[in-house]
Amino acid sequence: MPRYALTIEYDGGPFVGWQRQANGVSVQQRLEEAVAAINGARAVIHGAGRTDAGVHALGQVAHVDLAREWRADRLRDALNAHLKPDPVAVVSARAVDENFEARFSAIRRHYRYVIDNRRAPLTVGLGRAWHVKRPLDAQAMHDAAQRLVGRYDFTTFRASECQANSPVRTLERLDVRREGDRIEIVTCARSFLHNQVRSMAGSLEHVGSGKWTADDLAAALEAKDRARCGQVAPPHGLYLVAVDY
Repeated sequence: MPRYALTIEYDGGPFVGWQRQANGVSVQQRLEEAVAAINGARAVIHGAGRTDAGVHALGQVAHVDLAREWRADRLRDALNAHLKPDPVAVVSARAVDENFEARFSAIRRHYRYVIDNRRAPLTVGLGRAWHVKRPLDAQAMHDAAQRLVGRYDFTTFRASECQANSPVRTLERLDVRREGDRIEIVTCARSFLHNQVRSMAGSLEHVGSGKWTADDLAAALEAKDRARCGQVAPPHGLYLVAVDY
């Protein structure tokens, strides 16, 4: 059975998350339904990252085994025809080796967290950014963020229900930049803990608002205590941007 890697974009707002769940429609479910419509049989879609409800993706990667060979562009178009009208799109498809695993073959994952830092209500950005009305110092946020770059025990920034075997992760990058009212937190690592990016973003907001200093952020990390996390930023500001192989 030929294996294909799919690069997928979606608005996470209408879904219960990437993974199939009993309490609503997931991105995985919609993709598997589209695959069944063209494949003549059900097939499991395996994703690189299990994004939560409300989290978006610009470059989620998944693999699937199909009953026959497809030309990559025709596979992309056929799946997209069956994904309408939901906000999910297969951006590209490619044939891969049978040993390729979307999750386990990944060497780096890139995420972006978006804050809309303005007093006025959101319109176009509603549901696609965290609306923070109080002024934030993006430079202070960036400087503090560097205290989290490296290999650490990230228990403080880990969801209580996280199922990872170890809280230790190596954060390769954590940058904060502002363009007008838009603040972006950009990060990458081989893998992240459940809610790690949103937890770091929420704590960096405390730094930007002046509630915390860089030393406070470092102390929270060193405490290895979930109770020391500043807050968990809402899911609709988070984007899975790309996965490297």
